[in-house]
Amino acid sequence: MQDWIIRIMEQFGYWGIMLLIAIENIFPPIPSEIILTFGGFMTTDPRTHMNIWIVCLFATFGSVGGAVILYGLGKILSRERLYWIIDKWGKILRLKRKDLDNAENWFAKKGGVTVFLCRFIPIIRSLISIPAGMAGMNMGKFLLLTTVGTAIWNIVLVNLGALMGNEWERIVKFMDTYSTVAAILLAIIGVAAITWFIIKRRKAPIKDLAE
Repeated sequence: MQDWIIRIMEQFGYWGIMLLIAIENIFPPIPSEIILTFGGFMTTDPRTHMNIWIVCLFATFGSVGGAVILYGLGKILSRERLYWIIDKWGKILRLKRKDLDNAENWFAKKGGVTVFLCRFIPIIRSLISIPAGMAGMNMGKFLLLTTVGTAIWNIVLVNLGALMGNEWERIVKFMDTYSTVAAILLAIIGVAAITWFIIKRRKAPIKDLAE
């Protein structure tokens, strides 16, 4: 995959970077670390004549474009659709409409911080756009937080790629370790949250569960 990404970037320059980053946001398995750090390296190659800040700009355009698509997908999952899923499968999943309402209320209060901070977490940085759309987060607020968080991520990695020059792949290896650690921590947090939720539901009064 790395060779394919590099060929696209070498052939299409800024536009290739924007396209790849947009695809990376929709399909997280494509590593943005390679795109951004190699893009930074390309700015140090006199044959490309690429500007580091224009690379950051096009990368940010691509990121925001991909995020908006996922936000739109989240919007399609309206409350009525989710209520229908809960009404049909809620007893199996031990979920009620009230749980969805509570989740939406939490996202309404903490969603802004969540969207911003998740832009620095591999895989989650892309997928966070879906619950933002589902929760009906204000589009302007979503765009602002996504753009700022994405721009910071892009600027850091592009500049690191430029700084390392021919050794840009060292940054990719470091980011692989960072991604692995982040994935493990998220898995632990996810398991803990699910366990806590199940225990809480089991302790709920039988009358409450029957509603």
